[in-house]
Amino acid sequence: MAGMQGLKKKRRIQIILVAFLALAGSTALIGYAMRDGINYFRAPSDVVEAPPEARETFRIGGLVEEGTLVRGEGETITFSVTDGGASVPVSYTGVLPDLFDEGQGMIGTGNLVDGVFVASEILARHDETYMPKEVVDALKEQGVYQEVKEGGS
Repeated sequence: MAGMQGLKKKRRIQIILVAFLALAGSTALIGYAMRDGINYFRAPSDVVEAPPEARETFRIGGLVEEGTLVRGEGETITFSVTDGGASVPVSYTGVLPDLFDEGQGMIGTGNLVDGVFVASEILARHDETYMPKEVVDALKEQGVYQEVKEGGS
């Protein structure tokens, strides 16, 4: 019977080791993503208060500010994203999502270059149910959430 006991113990150690490695691996990945700043979320007010370095990739979210959407030459589009407290100009080259429009929620991934958020990706958020919690919190903090006035600001 002694052999069976040893096998169980060995198996348990293997399981613990695998679990530990998986945890260490995911922690390292999260740390890497944080270091890379790949999906660090910022509201427009945060960006204005403490502009990130140009090499830092982050996500910005808020509402597309009314009257700021300009479709330029080629596929480059400029607009401002706001959380009600501050606005950040955005430049994006590419095809915008169908739901993208002024007054709508959006999330962009990119870098801040000379005060302009140069987006590599833009996601439209049709309504607050799709808005990330961070965006909703930022909008609530600025007191503009769900108080979008019709007919411009």
